[in-house]
Amino acid sequence: MLKITDLQVKEVVNVQTGKRLGTLGDVDINLSTGMIESLVVTGNNRMLNMFGKEEELIIPWSQIAKIGTDVILVYVYGNNS
Repeated sequence: MLKITDLQVKEVVNVQTGKRLGTLGDVDINLSTGMIESLVVTGNNRMLNMFGKEEELIIPWSQIAKIGTDVILVYVYGNNS
């Protein structure tokens, strides 16, 4: 069993590039099924956008390669990878 607080201390890393994407900020849960739909990752740079919020990267559950002891390995395609 894994708690969300256990996930929040893990670094999120893109499998293809090895780039550190940030840390887990939140999870999106489907209330009908109780399943996690996606992870919300807050960036390493902690840059604020024009509305004062950190930039977020949404990673669908299907793109998670492995949840390890120290990192969450993900497949991210596009500009944010």
